[in-house]
Amino acid sequence: MQKTYLLYCFLLAGLLLSNASQAALPAYKLTIKDGRFKPQTIKVPARTRFKLVITNLGPGPEEFESKQLRKESVIAEGVTRSVVFAPLKPGKYRFFGEFHLDTAEGHIVVE
Repeated sequence: MQKTYLLYCFLLAGLLLSNASQAALPAYKLTIKDGRFKPQTIKVPARTRFKLVITNLGPGPEEFESKQLRKESVIAEGVTRSVVFAPLKPGKYRFFGEFHLDTAEGHIVVE
């Protein structure tokens, strides 16, 4: 009984710490509207986990994709989705939207 209680306490503590560290991530807003990302350039610090909070204002679905960063997410109109990134080395990383290849593009600049 006591071992089960201790195991439960450790699991609960781990869950709480995991949620706290997730909430503490630096967040950067990215909006999709009329087949364009705004802002087109997002600057983030090097070697720091972060998340993009992407909102699609439409019309229609759009995709956030970066082959360099191995991220891909289709976002329906009216939906907000977060994408978490591992710490990155300094550089410039391209992202784009497959549904509007001619206009939906941008960069994450890591400094």
